[in-house]
Amino acid sequence: MKSWLSRLSATLLAVAFVASAAPAQAEKRVALVIGNNDYRNVPKLQKAVNDARTMGDTLKQLGFNVMVAENLNRQAFSETLLAFDRAVEPGDTAFFFYAGHGFEIAGQNFLLPTDVPAATEGQEELVRDASVLADRIIERLQNKKARTSILVFDACRNNPFERAGTRAVAGGGGLAPMTQLPEGVFSVFSAGPRQTALDRLSNDDANPNSVFTRTFAKELLQPGENLVQVAQRTRRLVSEMADTVKHKQIPVYFDQMVDDVFLNGIAKGQAEAARPSAPAQQVAALPPVSVPKLPKEDSINAPIASFSRHNGGWTVVFSIADPTLGISWRIGDSGDFRETGFMDTLDPRTRKRMPNPSIELPADAPAATIQLRYVDSQGEMQGPFPIKFDPDAALIRDQRKILDMTATSWLSFREFNGLLVYYTHLMSYRCAIREVRIGIDTAVPDKVLKMPPCNQRDPSAIPSDAQPYLKLAPQTKSVSVELTYRDGSVSEIKTFRR
Repeated sequence: MKSWLSRLSATLLAVAFVASAAPAQAEKRVALVIGNNDYRNVPKLQKAVNDARTMGDTLKQLGFNVMVAENLNRQAFSETLLAFDRAVEPGDTAFFFYAGHGFEIAGQNFLLPTDVPAATEGQEELVRDASVLADRIIERLQNKKARTSILVFDACRNNPFERAGTRAVAGGGGLAPMTQLPEGVFSVFSAGPRQTALDRLSNDDANPNSVFTRTFAKELLQPGENLVQVAQRTRRLVSEMADTVKHKQIPVYFDQMVDDVFLNGIAKGQAEAARPSAPAQQVAALPPVSVPKLPKEDSINAPIASFSRHNGGWTVVFSIADPTLGISWRIGDSGDFRETGFMDTLDPRTRKRMPNPSIELPADAPAATIQLRYVDSQGEMQGPFPIKFDPDAALIRDQRKILDMTATSWLSFREFNGLLVYYTHLMSYRCAIREVRIGIDTAVPDKVLKMPPCNQRDPSAIPSDAQPYLKLAPQTKSVSVELTYRDGSVSEIKTFRR
């Protein structure tokens, strides 16, 4: 007990020293890695502590300030999370790694401290009260305003509450998928839903780390790979290794990152230039985002615009915070302004007819600056305000928004001279998609679905020679699908069942 207290005190002192001695700066890298082996009331583990140490060493090489905690009981777990809270500042990249027992109850994942009590059927509350809710860690990092939060769980082991001759707490092992993540969060699980993770491949496997951690740690150090590429390579390699011993283990990841995140260089061949110099603490290098910068004339009342593509061209809808008596616009910096007209609706704020907030542009409209101005409720002209129109970027944003809103329609099954799965919907909005991957009767999409190229002039039209369906074996039960968008982000994996 004394040794544990001394380790925890040293950890807290180290964190306090870093927080007080280091100069205040945004966008540093902070990591907490936890490994729990020595469980008192459920089966002990052999490699969780080693996994935490390996991940700690790996993250230090990537420029993280790392806290490593081992064999935490419930109180120590809470105090360590508080120390992590204090180390994370707005704009930081935060990395949380946990190896140990984890357990799913009613779709929620709990991380088990070493003093979690033994529980039998009907005693789920004992487990909940004595454990740490994984979603709560995400919430804490959101409250600290971390720019990027990466959470990795090597905790998909067998049901720790199973006992011979007793009825265990419900659950067959594995963790539940984390599908509802906030923006800026990336999570990785060592095995898929309801799957269990291997500590070793055989009795002769002398590697000190679990199959997942040994692979994931190595992939993190590969220069020029973003998080999605690291997760995908880890998934493939772990799955292949598990197959050699007739075990199904397919790591999964859930991505809500806005941009690509690179932890070890931004491009292959540039690793040395991009590696942080010791003991540098930097946020993950992010590639430029093709989002127009706000103009100098921008103010809190400046209008914003949304662009929607349809068969006839573009509809541009302006949002103006102030009550308006009229709206006018032009393309470029010269020429006459055109009025948008009025709608047959009264604005309750002005008690006058509401100006039409939208305009139409032709399908072949080039990139340009729309100058917008409006008459406020006092009769004074405001603006003009420049609004950038980039048809390529606007098309991608518009189609991705539609895909996100209509995810239940990506695939559909039909019986016609056999079993067919149609992906017409994806073809219609393919301009926002870089790659489509599907998995047949598997939760892991492992096949690339070929799509016709984007036609900017008629983006929703499906070419006459394109085949918008696949023929499936009659016994097929489900198809999973994952989209990689043009901006490099990846969708959640959706599963469609017959």
